[in-house]
Amino acid sequence: MAKKSLSSGRREESLSQERIIEASIELLDSSGESGLTFRALAERLATGPGAIYWHIDNKTDLLTAACDAIIARTMQESRSGDTAKQSIRAVALGIFDAIDAHPWVGSALTHAPGQLPVVRILERIGQQVRAMGVPADKQWATVSALLNYILGVSGQNAANTHMARTRGLDRANFLGAIANDWSQLDPVEYPFTRSIAGQLPIHDDRLDFVAGIDLILDGL
Repeated sequence: MAKKSLSSGRREESLSQERIIEASIELLDSSGESGLTFRALAERLATGPGAIYWHIDNKTDLLTAACDAIIARTMQESRSGDTAKQSIRAVALGIFDAIDAHPWVGSALTHAPGQLPVVRILERIGQQVRAMGVPADKQWATVSALLNYILGVSGQNAANTHMARTRGLDRANFLGAIANDWSQLDPVEYPFTRSIAGQLPIHDDRLDFVAGIDLILDGL
């Protein structure tokens, strides 16, 4: 993200890059990615779009900066555990909760491959994988598996939650209806799906996510 030096101390105080990013996060949380425009941001900050462009070049950079602010906080708040596995688990849960609270972060991460928000997560997980003694030639595949699982499942969970909210769906009723449909499937073609239909309405997304992390870590 391009950063421009300011010629006026007063201008620096009146509109900082940090203030722009915080206002962007508020807009993204309330209106989603489509609601983040320089015009809407200028109105929220009571300034002109030109003042914002002085700090940040475009919406892509702005979205990445907002995403990075959330991820940086998450990394700070995800305390290291007594073991490498516990540390990875803490980071994974932190990201899951962050994306659940800010659904747009999941999409922003997928559109920022190789950039700082993803690198922060990659580095934290990578250090712990290395501490677990995973051979050097297996570390990339291991970290990739963990990273893809964490971002994929967290993003899908957030997308499901967002869809339910926008459609005004009650989670219990929605899942109950799906479970009922599953229970009516052909027992010969879908024996497994029928067998777990009763678990669907009462399952906990966060616990399921942790179970997946533990499966990967136990496999290491």
